[in-house]
Amino acid sequence: MYRIGLIDGDGIGKEVSEGAAKVMEATGVPIEWVRGSAGAAVLEAEGELIPEKVMDLIRSCQATLKGPITTPIGSGFKSVNVTLRQAFHLFSNMRPVRSYPGLSLYKDIDLIIFRENTEDLYAGREVKISDDEVHGIKVITRGASTAIAKEAFDYARANGRKKVSAVHKANIMKQADGLFLEAVRAVAKDYPEITYNEVIVDNMCMQLVMKPQQFDVIVTENLYGDILSDLAAGLVGGLGLVPGANIGKDAAIFEAVHGSAPDIAGKGIANPIAMILSGAMLLDYIGERAAGDQIRSAVESLLKDGIANELTPDLGGTGTTNGIVEAIIGRFSL
Repeated sequence: MYRIGLIDGDGIGKEVSEGAAKVMEATGVPIEWVRGSAGAAVLEAEGELIPEKVMDLIRSCQATLKGPITTPIGSGFKSVNVTLRQAFHLFSNMRPVRSYPGLSLYKDIDLIIFRENTEDLYAGREVKISDDEVHGIKVITRGASTAIAKEAFDYARANGRKKVSAVHKANIMKQADGLFLEAVRAVAKDYPEITYNEVIVDNMCMQLVMKPQQFDVIVTENLYGDILSDLAAGLVGGLGLVPGANIGKDAAIFEAVHGSAPDIAGKGIANPIAMILSGAMLLDYIGERAAGDQIRSAVESLLKDGIANELTPDLGGTGTTNGIVEAIIGRFSL
């Protein structure tokens, strides 16, 4: 029996996280769910976005599935996602991006982005020099850069991937991004069977739009990874189809990369696919790869069939959140 955390989040969070949990259970993997809540409603009730009991929940579980959580706009609130990543040192952010028939202008996209998750500008180090000047400090360390590079190359070797591309801006930030490249190059030497290249971030944006199929595994810093992940999601049909994982040495949190969509919360039309695919990644992480593959195959079948009443409105259909969940489960036996 696996002990798995389930944090519902805000807006559509409860709908999509419960839907993903139902799909995961239907694979037959034995799961004990440990449920918790975080976000705006919890802030109003308890005065904290992330109560300590939720932090304890994450610590006590083998992995956690987390719904989208909105950080209130205004001073005094640090991003929930950044807080969790730093608190549990979830240094590796993985975002696989695949194209599906009928949902993208592009075909044959199958890449994965490894984004360093704890430093860069997201370290939150800012210095106010005056009312007219603020310095945002970019933090790059050899240790963190080496760790994310090893994650990317280890994944490539274990999964038969042929190429790793490091994304940077070392032509301008010669010391910070130069240190990142030094670390990645040193790691690359230990994987001679894997092709390694380097791409400047602005060129990478153009290349992803022109010919995304040329990329396999991408490794990069925090800010570039955030931007490139959303760009890549746009190539394959949007954030509703892209899962995510935040992994450290002692904890792992899996989540969809989209927001909480409060405008459609409670209407039963939220697309749960990104959350369901995040659940499949969680199953991979705990050693249940066959169950993860079962979910991915069923999702691919659903999207390939393109039946209107099985797809939510964002996918061009007339269906519901629960309808997608049931349609995916129904394909397990096919």
